[in-house]
Amino acid sequence: MKYGIALALFLLIFSDMAYAQLELQPWGNLSGIRKDGQLFSFESSLTVVDKDWTKSQSTKKEAQQPKYTRDGNKQIVSTAIDSLLLVETVKDEGSGKAKINIEATAKRDMAIEGIFFKIALPCMYNNGSIIAESSAIPYNIAQLTKENLKVLTRELTITGNKQQLKFSFKNSTSVIIKNTNNGTEIYIPIQTSNIAKGQDIIQEFGLTVSGEINTNPVHVKVDPTAQGRVFVGFGGNFRLQKPQTDPEVIDYCLNNMRVAWGRVEMPFAQWQPEKDADPLQQDPNGNLNTHVRESMEMAQRLQRIGMPIILTSWNAPKWAIIGEPHYRQPKPGEQWGNQLNADNMQATYKSIADYIVYLKDKFGVDITLFSFNESDLGINVRITPQEHDALIKGLGAYFVSRGLKTKMLLGDNSDATTYEFIYPTLNDPDAKPYIGAISFHSWRGWETETLQKWADAAKKINVPLIVGEGSIDAAAWNYPDIFQEQTYAIEEINLYLRLLKICQPITILQWQLTADYSPLIGGGIFGNDEPLHPGQRFWNLKQLASTPKNSTYITAQADQDNVTCAALINKETDDVAVHLINNGAKRDYIISGLPKTHKKLVLYITSTKLSMKKKSKIEVVNGEAHFTLPAVCFASLLTE
Repeated sequence: MKYGIALALFLLIFSDMAYAQLELQPWGNLSGIRKDGQLFSFESSLTVVDKDWTKSQSTKKEAQQPKYTRDGNKQIVSTAIDSLLLVETVKDEGSGKAKINIEATAKRDMAIEGIFFKIALPCMYNNGSIIAESSAIPYNIAQLTKENLKVLTRELTITGNKQQLKFSFKNSTSVIIKNTNNGTEIYIPIQTSNIAKGQDIIQEFGLTVSGEINTNPVHVKVDPTAQGRVFVGFGGNFRLQKPQTDPEVIDYCLNNMRVAWGRVEMPFAQWQPEKDADPLQQDPNGNLNTHVRESMEMAQRLQRIGMPIILTSWNAPKWAIIGEPHYRQPKPGEQWGNQLNADNMQATYKSIADYIVYLKDKFGVDITLFSFNESDLGINVRITPQEHDALIKGLGAYFVSRGLKTKMLLGDNSDATTYEFIYPTLNDPDAKPYIGAISFHSWRGWETETLQKWADAAKKINVPLIVGEGSIDAAAWNYPDIFQEQTYAIEEINLYLRLLKICQPITILQWQLTADYSPLIGGGIFGNDEPLHPGQRFWNLKQLASTPKNSTYITAQADQDNVTCAALINKETDDVAVHLINNGAKRDYIISGLPKTHKKLVLYITSTKLSMKKKSKIEVVNGEAHFTLPAVCFASLLTE
């Protein structure tokens, strides 16, 4: 029996090692390979090039409709570019090695230059070299011309700043090297001529990364005197969409995590389908629409826990919009969603206010903020920036006339990139009394400069900033296996720490704490019938949610690029939280600048192997704490 247990432990450890190496995105692009936890980064894609290199199409985020699966130490992406079906299988062979297999099948005759596995080299290779087995003389990358360089070889090694990429082929292969305005690109051929309908192409090659592993100690300096805005706590979205599986996920999250803010749906179209009806006459236990009642009960449950609540409408009844309601993705040239009908705007105001009054009278719920979801894009109500300004003033004033304390949420934008949508309202002093907070969703626009615009907007009119939907891939429901991957979990929590550090939001609302984008695994969700249990993403969220209540942001700075950090302190209790992403190898950490009143802190670590593992009694001497973090993990140093 003991040998069976030992074998099981060995297999568990081995599988964790194997599964943690390749950073494959679910649309088919490798962003690098990890060795000992350190990421050797590059960007790959599958690329179809037209005749004479006139144009090309590549796999990329939200450009195709891929399917992602894992089979042991293999990750598989099935996708299509035009009429070309592609299956990419990436096998992790450990120690920085991968075997890449590409299968291509044409659904029609295609006149093309070729199909390629393309590598875009990061800037660390700009002054490096390329060495082919067939040539004794290396090619200097900085001296490459704009002309395509073709190298026939069975092995190609690219050397940069303390890193190497090595490609190995079964047969001599003509690799194309291009020096472009965006840097150096390597084209590995899958097919280099026209492809006929029904023709199957297979190419396989090896890829190995090597180089220096950074194990230098990381120094993080915090400054409790440099204080910013307040973080009330982590929150969640609770839009009910999956009746069979939502309840158990919601129960688990609310019972096992401190959730400080909530966002629920107003099913506007179901609330008042007919313009001349009086929705206030509906009986909550009788003729009230089932989805409306369940959404109100969800708000009631969150209210009883003590959360402020955002009420958001994803739709509107036919009488309140222009045209037939359409919720599907638009065809090329079409717009998302429907505009509100200006002729019925007063009736729209009344219906929304009636919903909030009904919630208060029948369910005891006070709504803090109201919004239309992603109205900049039209999911599913579309509003112009100027209409958004008018809506905030009009509906905000109507709330006041009805004696409601509910305020308007400025923005609630689809992405951080669409910040100009809020500018008319931001610069309108008449709108300010009705704005309770500013909100954006974190699906796109993660550049520091872009995120800073939202922080600046909130400071300009002195209202809280909210990340209304937090996560990293709006299309991930199409390939839900990605939710169990370390790649997704680390990228998601890394973004959250950057949002804390740059934007200083009052809350980040996870999309979602339901079965949709579930942080839990099994329970029939996404067809997985394992017993319901938390995954790495859940432990990341729970650990972040353990930040002391009503903490104030303080400055924190690490001395290495592959470490993300954010720090907070409760000014009344002196409770502190220092959150860290160790996005590299196992390393020692030295945190300085901690309050000298602290003598011991608690360290929590989440990774593929550790689920919010607690390490008590981290000693603090003269405001300094020392500890070691394992490779690729999320760590939080907290007051117990």
